[in-house]
Amino acid sequence: MKKNTLLALLLSVSSFSAFAAGNVEAGKLIVQKLNCASCHGDNFSEPKDTTYPKLAGQHKDYLAQALKAYQRGSEGAYGRGNAIMGAQAKALSNADIQNIAAYLHSLPGTLVLQK
Repeated sequence: MKKNTLLALLLSVSSFSAFAAGNVEAGKLIVQKLNCASCHGDNFSEPKDTTYPKLAGQHKDYLAQALKAYQRGSEGAYGRGNAIMGAQAKALSNADIQNIAAYLHSLPGTLVLQK
């Protein structure tokens, strides 16, 4: 009985981890549907405007938190105010956010992590 309970617990934790990791292919489809490249560049490393962030290779956790902050908007605690990103992020589910973060993280980027 205890072995079955432990096994069930381990399987549920591993299933949650797989979900939290996101699905790269699903993220790619969402990014294409939302036309994110129109601002962030075709390779997500060369934005159309220098004030837009480079997304390719960015940390998954950072990307997910940024999208959630755009959902909250500037009025919410820990929110970010941007009309374009706010509108884009509002329609995203938590799974969409994890998938987008996984996809953008998987791309080769030009971010400088340490000098």
